[in-house]
Amino acid sequence: QVQLVESGGGSVQAGGSLRLSCSASGSTSSRYCMGWFRQAPGNEREGVATMTGSGITTYRDSVKGRFTISQDNAKNTLYLLMSSLKPEDTAIYYCTATPAGRACHYTNDMTYWGKGTLVTISS
Repeated sequence: QVQLVESGGGSVQAGGSLRLSCSASGSTSSRYCMGWFRQAPGNEREGVATMTGSGITTYRDSVKGRFTISQDNAKNTLYLLMSSLKPEDTAIYYCTATPAGRACHYTNDMTYWGKGTLVTISS
């Protein structure tokens, strides 16, 4: 079992930056693919960025070049640095994890979820 707690959400103007953090606890000695998903009002949850246990990263096209996923293994913390934010980035952002070796791209692939942190971008 892994427990995930997000922090760092907030309200910023378009063009601004935010850094989300996700603190992991529990069975953190195992390897996981971890990631960030988001859900805007009226929309389905979608993947934003993922990082495999070996450090391979993937991003959805709309955030490439603007968002960076990273991990501090010593602190059991996952980050998402978001820059050049746009109003369409407004959503609840969720930290998620699934055991390494499994698919790690879609909502149904992921096993553990945080409760989410709200990001609001104003124009």
